[in-house]
Amino acid sequence: MDIAQRWQAKPALLMALGLITAAIAPIATSAPAVATSNTHHISQLLDSARILIPAGTVLEVDYDSEDEEINKVIVRPDETAPLTLTVETPLRTRSGTILVPAGSQITGELRPLDDEVGTQFFADELILPNGNEYDLDAISAPVTRTEVITEESDPDILRGAVIGAAAAAVLAEVLGSIDILEVLGGGALGALGALVFGGDTDEVEVVVVDPDRDLDVTLQSNLQF
Repeated sequence: MDIAQRWQAKPALLMALGLITAAIAPIATSAPAVATSNTHHISQLLDSARILIPAGTVLEVDYDSEDEEINKVIVRPDETAPLTLTVETPLRTRSGTILVPAGSQITGELRPLDDEVGTQFFADELILPNGNEYDLDAISAPVTRTEVITEESDPDILRGAVIGAAAAAVLAEVLGSIDILEVLGGGALGALGALVFGGDTDEVEVVVVDPDRDLDVTLQSNLQF
């Protein structure tokens, strides 16, 4: 009788092991898939169908305008100006899956530096081409490139520039009349306007930003969507 019981126990044990193996298999296959971009690791969390892009990842951006190619952004050193940038290079996983498509929008603002003359872009939102919006905590490197513009300066130096409203007002006082391509955020003076003013200001120092070179943003905290 003991021998029969032992023979019956073996199939039961094998069946139990099979059930345990089947239960473990889905856990093993749900391990995170790791991708890379800009030498930073990106984990796609398959078990929750969420994507995690870690702090330190760089998003390459530029300023996109339908009117003319923008090659500079000009603001006063003490100016806070809204700015919307466009993702220029898609962010991909190691296998080639696109996480952040080119053409995605990044909104935020340029803010004055605390300890020196200059500006820095602070991003607060990522908008994908499909319309999905995500909170974004990212910044550019500080920009300290400045230029002094006087009455004798050629107004053509402003061609191809998008200009902060505060900078536009002072530049108009210095130069008398300038045809500005675009004022950031529309501003109180409006966009695509000819500014005609007169004042006693002889010169103005402005911060000059190259959007293609200066405004790539680095995530300060994880981005998950």
